[in-house]
Amino acid sequence: PLSYLVPPMETFMTAPEQLSPKSKRQLNLFALTRGYRLRYAAGIGALALGIGFSFLVPLVLKASLDRLPIEPVAEPGPGAGLDLSEPGLVLRFSEFLLGSGTGTSMLIWAAVLVLLLTSLGGFFQFLKGKLSAEASEGIVRQLRNRLYGHLERLPCRYHDKADTGDLVQRCSSDVDTLRMFLSGQIMEIGRALLLMATALPLMLGLHVGLTLVSMALFPVILLFAILFFHRTKRLFQLADEAEGKLTTVLQENLTGVRVVRAFARQEYEIGKFATRNEEFRRRLERHIHLLALYWGLSDFISMMQSGLVLLTGAWFLSQGTITVGTLVAFLSFEALLLWPIRQLGRVLSETGKAMVSLDRILDILEEPEETAEDAPQHEGLVALKGRIRFEGLKHHFREDEAALDGIDLTIEPGETVALLGPPGSGKSTLIQLLLRLYDASEGRILLDGRDQKELDRDFLRSQISVVLQEPFLFSRSISFNLRFARAGASESEIVESTRDANIHESITGFEHGYDTLLGEKGVNLSGGQRQRLALARALLKDSPILVLDDALSAVDTKTESQILAALTERKGRKTTILIAHRLSTVMHADRILILEHGRVVQDGAHDELIRREGPYRRLWAIQSDLESTLASELALVSSTNESTKDLPDRGASRETAS
Repeated sequence: PLSYLVPPMETFMTAPEQLSPKSKRQLNLFALTRGYRLRYAAGIGALALGIGFSFLVPLVLKASLDRLPIEPVAEPGPGAGLDLSEPGLVLRFSEFLLGSGTGTSMLIWAAVLVLLLTSLGGFFQFLKGKLSAEASEGIVRQLRNRLYGHLERLPCRYHDKADTGDLVQRCSSDVDTLRMFLSGQIMEIGRALLLMATALPLMLGLHVGLTLVSMALFPVILLFAILFFHRTKRLFQLADEAEGKLTTVLQENLTGVRVVRAFARQEYEIGKFATRNEEFRRRLERHIHLLALYWGLSDFISMMQSGLVLLTGAWFLSQGTITVGTLVAFLSFEALLLWPIRQLGRVLSETGKAMVSLDRILDILEEPEETAEDAPQHEGLVALKGRIRFEGLKHHFREDEAALDGIDLTIEPGETVALLGPPGSGKSTLIQLLLRLYDASEGRILLDGRDQKELDRDFLRSQISVVLQEPFLFSRSISFNLRFARAGASESEIVESTRDANIHESITGFEHGYDTLLGEKGVNLSGGQRQRLALARALLKDSPILVLDDALSAVDTKTESQILAALTERKGRKTTILIAHRLSTVMHADRILILEHGRVVQDGAHDELIRREGPYRRLWAIQSDLESTLASELALVSSTNESTKDLPDRGASRETAS
C-alpha cells in the first residue's frame, strides 16, 4: 500500500512516456499531495511524539513496580499453601498504599508522571488527527476541482461512450473513499510502523526471549493480512462497479421519469432497479463477509498472542529471570502493539478500497484533454468576419460508414445558408466539426482564411452562437440561462433577444418573469418555449457566426414566421447556417444546400432550385400538395361549422314547446 504513496526513486529519473502504467499512477498520486506534504510530515512528527510518550508509560510502571518497598516472603515448604497469617507481605503492601514509608511519594510521583505523559500523548494524537484531516480535505478539494475541470475539457468522444451515473459515482463515492484513506489510514499505517520500530528495541532491551515470544504470531497475521488485502481489493472493485451501474439506472430514470410514466413502465423500471440493487447487495455482502472473517480470525490470533506472552512471562517470572515490572511493561507493550494489529483488517480494507477508487479516478484523469498543451492562445486574436471554407471534408464515426464524404463549400461573411437533407445525411455532423467538437477525419475548415486547428478552441467557440437540436437549459432562473451566453448583457439587450425569439411575452406572463426558476432541463416549459429561449440565448451572445440546428421544429408556423421575420432584419450582420426540415423555414436563405449520404447534391437559391429537377423540387411539390390539401380540409371544416350554427336547436325547440 505504501508504494502507491511513495513511488520508487527510478520513477522520478525516468521520462514520463517510458513509465509503466503502475508507475504513472504512483507518480500521479504522489503529485496529488503537492502543497500538503508538510502537513503530513508534521502529522507524522506529532504521531511519533505521541507514540514516544505512550511508550514511556510502561517504563514508568516498570520502574515503579521494581522499586516497591516489599521484601520477598520466604518460600513455603512442600505442599504448603499461602500463609495469610504471615504479616510481611500484607503489612508492607498496606503501608505502601496507605502512605507509610517512602513508597507513598514514589507512587504519587509515578501517578503524576503517568498522567502527564498520557496527556502529552493525547495532545500529540489530537494534533496528528488535526493535521492529517486538514491535509486530506485539502487534497480531496483539489482532486474534486481537478476532476470536474478535466471532465469539462474531455473530448465529446469520451462522453459519447461514458455512463453519466458511473462518472457521478467516481466523482463522489470514489473520491470520498480516497478521502477516508488519506485522512485516517495513512496515519494508521505510519502508526503501526512507528510502534514496531519503537517497541522492538525497547522490548529487546528488557528481555530477548520474551520479545521473540511476543512476536511469534506476527508473521502469521501478516501473511493472512496480505492474502486478505488482495482479495478485498477485487471484491470492493466488483461492488464499486455494481454501485456505478445502480447509480446509472437511478440517474436515467430520474431524468426520464416522464417517458417512463408516459409508457406506463414504472413496474418494469422498478424491477430493473431492484435487479441492480440486488447485484450491488450481493457483491457488497461478499466483501463484508470477508471482512468479518478477517476481523474474527485476527482478534483470535491477537488474543492468543497476548495469552502466550502472559503465560511465558509468568514462567520467566517464576524462574526469577524477569521482574514483575518487566512483565507488566511487556504486557503494556503488547497491548499497544495489538491494537494496530487488530486494526490491520480495517486498514487493509480501506487501503484496498482506496487503491481501487484511485484507479477509477485516474482512469478519468489519464484521458487526454480536448485542447493539446501546445494549443495556440487567443490573446490578440481579432473577431472573425464570418467567412467559412470547407475543403475536402470527410468524417467517419465508424470505419464502415462515412458521415461526411468530401464536402467542398464556401460561405461568405453575412451570408445565410440553409442545409436540407434526410436524417443521417451529415447536417449536424458538419456543425459539430465547425464547432470542433470532433476533428475531421480528412480535409480542413478555414475561418477567415485561417485553419480552424490554428485557433484556440475557446476563441473559436466564442465566435459561434449555436442552438443545437436538443436545447439544454439549466435548472436556474430564466435570466441566468440567458446570461449564460454573455454574463455582462444589459436588460435591454436581453429583452431585445427574447423579442426577436418571440419569447418575451411568454416570460413576462410568468409570475416571477425573468426570475422564474426552471426545472431540470427546462421541464416546466413547453418544447417550443425551450427552443425559443435557447434561440434568445444564442442571439444574445451576438457572435459573428450563428448556427441554428433544427431550432424551430417545435414552434407553430405563425410563431416561426414571426421569428424568421426578426432574423431577416438581422440578415447580413451575421453568417448564418440554418438547418431545418420545413421549406418555409429555409426558402428565404441566400443559398440552400441539399445533403445526401454526406455529400452536397444541390446548391442554389430557392427560386433557382424549384426550377431545376432534383430533390428540392420534389420536396417542394410534396410539401405544397400537403399544405394545399390541409388548407382545403380546414376550410371545409370551418364552413361546416358555420352552417351548423344557423340550424335550429331541435332539443331547445322541444323544450320551449313543452
